[in-house]
Amino acid sequence: MPIYEYTCQDCGGSFETIRAMKDADAELACTHCQSHHIKRNLSLFNAASGGIALTTSNSSCGGCAGGSCSSCGAN
Repeated sequence: MPIYEYTCQDCGGSFETIRAMKDADAELACTHCQSHHIKRNLSLFNAASGGIALTTSNSSCGGCAGGSCSSCGAN
């Protein structure tokens, strides 16, 4: 099951929870203040394909000896 990230519109607290995809937008209480006025955030993810890591962040792929994807041509 995927991990979803939420932000409380009342207290500003952020939290994550593991839920079925069909329940991603179902009612949920804030883990900080128990408010039901929450918003699901756009989450980043990381996937690997053929030994090359694909990511939505600006981090290196981790497989490069030079420490950046520009040195190994993976971008």
